[in-house]
Amino acid sequence: MKKYRSIFIVMALSFVLSACGEDRAKKEEETEPETASQPATLVYGSGDYTRINPAMDEHGEINILLFNGLTAHNGDNEVVPGLAKSWVFDEGSCTYTFDLEEDVKWHDGEDFTAEDVKFTIEAIMDPENGSENAPNYEDVEEIRVIDDHTIAFRLSAPNVAFLDYMTMAVLPEHLLAGEDMQESDFFRSPVGTGPYRLERWDVGQAITLVRNEDYFKGAANIERIVFKIVPDDTAKALQMKAGELDLALLTPRDAQTFADREGYTCYEMQTSDYRGILFNFRHEYWTENRDLIPAVCCAIDRQAIIDAVLLGQGVPAYGPLQRNIYNNEDVDHYAYDPARAKEILEAASCTMGDDGYYQRNGGKVGFVISVGAGDQVRIDIAQAAAQQLRAVGIDCSVDIPVQVDWVGQMAYLIGWGSPFDADDHTYKVFGTDKGANYSGYSNAEVDRYLLEARQSDDQTVRAKAYDRFQAALADDPAFAFICYVDADYVADSRIQGISRDTVMGHHGVGIFWNVAEWTLGEKPSS
Repeated sequence: MKKYRSIFIVMALSFVLSACGEDRAKKEEETEPETASQPATLVYGSGDYTRINPAMDEHGEINILLFNGLTAHNGDNEVVPGLAKSWVFDEGSCTYTFDLEEDVKWHDGEDFTAEDVKFTIEAIMDPENGSENAPNYEDVEEIRVIDDHTIAFRLSAPNVAFLDYMTMAVLPEHLLAGEDMQESDFFRSPVGTGPYRLERWDVGQAITLVRNEDYFKGAANIERIVFKIVPDDTAKALQMKAGELDLALLTPRDAQTFADREGYTCYEMQTSDYRGILFNFRHEYWTENRDLIPAVCCAIDRQAIIDAVLLGQGVPAYGPLQRNIYNNEDVDHYAYDPARAKEILEAASCTMGDDGYYQRNGGKVGFVISVGAGDQVRIDIAQAAAQQLRAVGIDCSVDIPVQVDWVGQMAYLIGWGSPFDADDHTYKVFGTDKGANYSGYSNAEVDRYLLEARQSDDQTVRAKAYDRFQAALADDPAFAFICYVDADYVADSRIQGISRDTVMGHHGVGIFWNVAEWTLGEKPSS
């Protein structure tokens, strides 16, 4: 059950999100201007964190400020050096050898070495630790420390996404050896090598980071960054307007209110982040009614949801790779077609009941969509989809549980999507029994084609494999894909250096990729 305990925590930290310009000016008048003796501080409206554990969890946007991987991603989402200065790949032995940076210190002053890298990846690979990232490294056969600054990974088979996966945050062996990788107190007082270090954690209130003056790539420009915990979307917008936040990811509706406000900059950023209905195939309902899922897919008016909920800031979704070079546009999109949905239901021996809902085998056709609390956009998407499903005779409702029951729930308004290699957020999400496959989905053809794509660096071979993967997934849907969402960040205009053109990842994560280069101008004097 460690796998499910981990995802509870991931969701807890992941699913969170007009006064006028005079209100902001008033607050600035009440605040002393920043000077050399009063260091610049950027306040970010963040979701809550119960732990900071990049090895076990994904999508913690604070991770990149505290930690480094051997590799990193630049603004074009390409792999670049991180803690590794360079690397070579020996095709004959399928071995990557990394030459590491020297004189890198952990935030506590201890030396970073290759042993830390070995410790981190082995901890992720250990099935006892229940990491959702484990599938990224399942082909690692041997990790060999050559010396303090050289390490080699021998793979059992090629994995073209391996360098992407080496962006994984490296953790300190001297603080975690022998610790429980799910429960250690380290993850509430983390120590990394990144551009910022933890200064203070006020639980449920704020996480304060101060720049790492000894950062091996050079000290960051902004001295402090505060992750202020604001789990409610509406509260986040109000605090942004009041000048209590300098940067926040807002709902499209809230972000729109800042478009013409002096002192603010709006960033409408494209993402690879999609939303859809995950079906829990461990639930007996889908054991009996899996063949009705195409009807669910056809009953959803995606464009209507995008227009009403996202205010047009998104595109209809039909698969997991639409923002990737390997997208297959020729698969069944399950376009909105209520008549087709009813045909599928009736072909499966469903009959319309007196209450306006279809019946099958003596039971009503319908299910409950669970949605994590705090994410109003997801809640609105789920409510809209449920209403559309009811309109075609599928009795669908929405539940917002305090805690997600991954085993017992019927369906979930899920989000996934990666701007990196196509293997990311496909192999471990749709592969049988993989670490992020929370639906229990299993399809032998899907498994086969994902493996073929992972093991080839030939773009033609990969394109063919991913085409077949997407076709197999469309024939046997794991999700009812709904839409790709844009990320609407609003920032104090004093912040300079945010990259507008970087494609964001799941939950809009990625804006901090170059945070050490950002600058924060002084507040205007009164």
